[in-house]
Amino acid sequence: MSLLLNGLFALELALLLTHEMDAVGQKEWKLFIFLEDLPQQTAYWVFTLPHIVLYALVLFFLLLKSTIILYVVDLFLICHLLLHYFFRKHPENHLTGFWSKLIINFAGIIAGIHLILMMIAH
Repeated sequence: MSLLLNGLFALELALLLTHEMDAVGQKEWKLFIFLEDLPQQTAYWVFTLPHIVLYALVLFFLLLKSTIILYVVDLFLICHLLLHYFFRKHPENHLTGFWSKLIINFAGIIAGIHLILMMIAH
């Protein structure tokens, strides 16, 4: 079971990181009220710089072998999927292509499966 759980988590983390690359390319910051009116370059920096801290925290807790980070990432991706669902008709949402939707939906679904399997295993 742990090999399956590790594989699912690795896949969901890879999908999250890929989505964030896609989000930068699609200027996802335009969906955020506090970023939409900033100059492009400023909004880009304000959107991308916190990702360094977030990625470092996830990797730090993974290196500590802390299981709490697994739950946090799972819950984040499930909530993230719901947010994308609610903002699907936003005029600045450019994450509407097949590939973008596949990444977002697959990450949330795998996170849900991973979360359920983790709860069963523990």
